[in-house]
Amino acid sequence: MIYAFLIVAIVAEVIATTAMARSDGFTRLVPSLISLVGYGLAFYLLSLVTRSMPVGIVYAIWSGAGIVLVAAASWLLYGQKLDLPAIAGIVLIITGVLMINLLSKSVSH
Repeated sequence: MIYAFLIVAIVAEVIATTAMARSDGFTRLVPSLISLVGYGLAFYLLSLVTRSMPVGIVYAIWSGAGIVLVAAASWLLYGQKLDLPAIAGIVLIITGVLMINLLSKSVSH
């Protein structure tokens, strides 16, 4: 269940960040509300996850997955270009998140 909370927190953060790009400095109501609700949900769920997992590990997974997914959403939705160094960095982030989850003894499975 804890990983489900973490996944929903990541998705909520990605939706909030993607909507923030369309909020025009929080002057457009709907994207602004989506951002505020998304971040609120993300942080609430993160607070639940940190009851069972170390905060450093939780934040590493949340931020790493969020970076990758926001970059993918920006590429798909907004046509953001990703050059080779950006793609290489994203691959390294994915590798790091996988290493934490699959190999680290810091994470309680």
